[in-house]
Amino acid sequence: MIVVTTPTGQIGRQVLDHLLDAPDGTTDIRVIARDPERLSLRVREHVEVVRGSHADPAVLEEACEGADRLFWLVPPAPQADSVEGHFQAFTEPLCETIARHGLEHVVSVSTLGRTVAKNAGQISASLAMDEAIMATGVHYRALCPPFLMENLLGQAASIRDAGVFFLSMTEDRVLRTCATRDIAATAARLLLDESWTEQHDVPLVGPDDLSPGGMADVVSEVLNRPVRAQLISSSQYRAAALRHGVSEAWALALADMTDALNEQGFYGADAPSTPESAPTHFREWCEEVLKPAVLG
Repeated sequence: MIVVTTPTGQIGRQVLDHLLDAPDGTTDIRVIARDPERLSLRVREHVEVVRGSHADPAVLEEACEGADRLFWLVPPAPQADSVEGHFQAFTEPLCETIARHGLEHVVSVSTLGRTVAKNAGQISASLAMDEAIMATGVHYRALCPPFLMENLLGQAASIRDAGVFFLSMTEDRVLRTCATRDIAATAARLLLDESWTEQHDVPLVGPDDLSPGGMADVVSEVLNRPVRAQLISSSQYRAAALRHGVSEAWALALADMTDALNEQGFYGADAPSTPESAPTHFREWCEEVLKPAVLG
């Protein structure tokens, strides 16, 4: 039995599609969903659904009863009073559930930066989550992407109307990227393979080595219109987040994450690409995902 968290989310939804498309079709799947009505008819017809949040110990206990594999993702909470507290609220019940139910394999979405990232806001909280889960002794794979290409989707209107997207980073630095499709494909592959053991990171670094200007050039070419990257400081990023209703704690953590990325460079050129696990090029993603979002 495989349990999937965030089945209606950007990554979890794609993980679930891969599992349902698996050739043998014999794996039992259970999902945890706050709002099961958001699940597609196909999903509701083929999986068992547990209603609720996977931060709720009772819900997680019910979902993991009889299960041996788990896809784990802590969703963002922009209104949270504490970033660390938010991650802990999900992770502590999971660690208790692993001990009680004997889950054998956990595949989690984490981030690049282990042993490097310091005082890095949401990145540090995610890495601390990994450490807590690994302390249970469960077989574990932490999927570690850098900057998600899908982060640009939230700026589709700005790209369309003003020809600009905003990044909080230094001008000439390479920003490694990854498409969520590659995270989902890797997660599903691991969930369907019961042979792996121990605990390891799985870097998911796309094949591109683009600076913000290089990314803007690609977007411009794909959209056939001029688009530029506007670089902003961490304090400007924090102020923009606050204007959009993000909590003070979450906004401060975003600024800390930005400073850490710029000063410590762990999403930069020193991160080697991993085309076997993250084959999607930025241009390919722009053509297939960003362009329809901007023009549609």
